[in-house]
Order: sequence, then C-alpha cells, then structure tokens
Amino acid sequence: MLPLVLVGEIERWFQAAKGIAGRVEATRLIGGGSINDACAFVFGGQEYFIKWNSAGRYPGMFAAEARGLGLLGGAGCIRLPEVLHTAEAGSYAYLLLERIPAWRTGEEFWDLFGQQLAALHRNSSDSFGLDHDNYIGSLLQRNDPRDNWPEFFVQMRLEPQLKLARDAGLADAGLAARFDKLFHRMHQLFPHEPPSLLHGDLWSGNYLCGAGGVPVLIDPAVYYGFREMDLAMSRLFGGFDRQFYQSYHNAFPFETGWEERVGLCNLYPLMVHLNLFGSSYLGQVQYELKRFTG
Repeated sequence: MLPLVLVGEIERWFQAAKGIAGRVEATRLIGGGSINDACAFVFGGQEYFIKWNSAGRYPGMFAAEARGLGLLGGAGCIRLPEVLHTAEAGSYAYLLLERIPAWRTGEEFWDLFGQQLAALHRNSSDSFGLDHDNYIGSLLQRNDPRDNWPEFFVQMRLEPQLKLARDAGLADAGLAARFDKLFHRMHQLFPHEPPSLLHGDLWSGNYLCGAGGVPVLIDPAVYYGFREMDLAMSRLFGGFDRQFYQSYHNAFPFETGWEERVGLCNLYPLMVHLNLFGSSYLGQVQYELKRFTG
C-alpha cells in the first residue's frame, strides 16, 4: 500500500508544481523489484508511477537515477519515462515518474531497439566514468573518470566488487589471485574505442515495449563506458531477440571478437549478483576468470 505520507506529498506536489488539485486514487502495487517498493496510481485521470524506500537507506539513489534518466533522455535517441519529482517525505525517499504501459514486442520493436541503442552508444565523452556516482541494484557504483577503459573497468568496477565479496566471505584468496592475473592482462583484452553513453544495467527487466512498439529504457545505472558492456549484459540471462543484435550491428558495427568478450564484460554484473544474492553466482565468475586467465 502506498504510505499515507506519500499520498499527501504527491497531492501537494501536483498542486504546487502543476496547479492540479485532486486526490490520489486507484493505487496498484507493482512487484518485481527487490530493492524498492513501487506503485502505479491515478491522479487527475492520468496514471503515474512512484517508487520509494526508507530515507537514508540508499543515500542519493533516486536523485542519481533521475539524473541518469535525464542524461539518457537528453541524448534524444530512445524513449525514457519522464522524471517528475524526487524528494524525501517523512521517513521515505521517493521517485515520481511518468507511467508507461507495456505493449507486446514484435520484430519491428527489436529492429528499432537495436538501431536506437546503437545511436545512444554513439554519444561520447572525454573520459570513461561520470561526474557523479550512482547505484547498480542496491550497490554503490563509483564512476570516478579514467582515461582508458581497462583502467576504469578494473578500478571502478571489478576491484570494488571483489573487495565487497572478500569482506563478506564470498571470495577467497584463490579467486583474488585469479582476478589479479586478469587485471595484469586487461590492456590486451579490449579494442580501443571512445567512451559510449551506457544504460549500464541492460537486462530484460529494464526495458519496455511502449505504445506503438516503441522501445523504452528504465532503471538505468548510467556511465560512459565500453559499449559492449550493455550488449554483454543483454546476453547474461538468455539474450534479446537476434534481430536486436543484427540491427545494432548494421547501425554501429561490432568490433571483431565481441562475442568472445561477452563473458569478460559480464564479470562485473556477475560479481554484482554474487554480492547481492550469494554464492550461487560464484561458479560463473570462476568459469569466466579461467577462460581469460588460463
């Protein structure tokens, strides 16, 4: 149930920001998230979406998500839900968004999705990283800029996750040694490409098919990185429709050997899952490490 303090906050915000007086009605809880509570609701005859958590539990999470949505949306390449407001009310932090109903996907959807993600990835920056930190799941994601991808991947992605796993007893000295061996080889494993604007957490739960078959991205973990990170993440839990990859390649050709690097890129989300969900992901981490370290 949507907490009463948030109901009042929503009603006050619409009155102050939009000049719309009314009441929150027809609330409907939305499942599937493991971090935040979420709800669709009707206000003034239109449906909206809100997610919330305890204030201070994940400091700055919703503000960072709002900035990420704005950054992706500002590129003008792919549909994002409009950010309406984010703040704290009582003991809660919340993010208020446009509600986008989901449609069924078809071949045209996957064709457009591939093209639009390729266009998004052509947005670049002077460095790998971002001007602020954010979250992937409930874990802090540091984005301190680096001049090259291997250095950023090691220092801002893999090393922090390895430390979390060591501190929690999920990784031993043998796994750390394997990672260290990989770190010393990292500059040999990636082609040179400029940074790309990434969604950062592109699995099947983080996109929608909107009205008219339009792709919509949600729940980003944005940064400028190596574009194969998004593509590899899309393959982690079975992969997207093959038309998606063909259309992407037609618009922004893959570098030679990209499929061989899928497992290397996915070491980051696999370590995230190890830290979030436990040792059931350890075998996949060990397998990919062995592939790239011998």
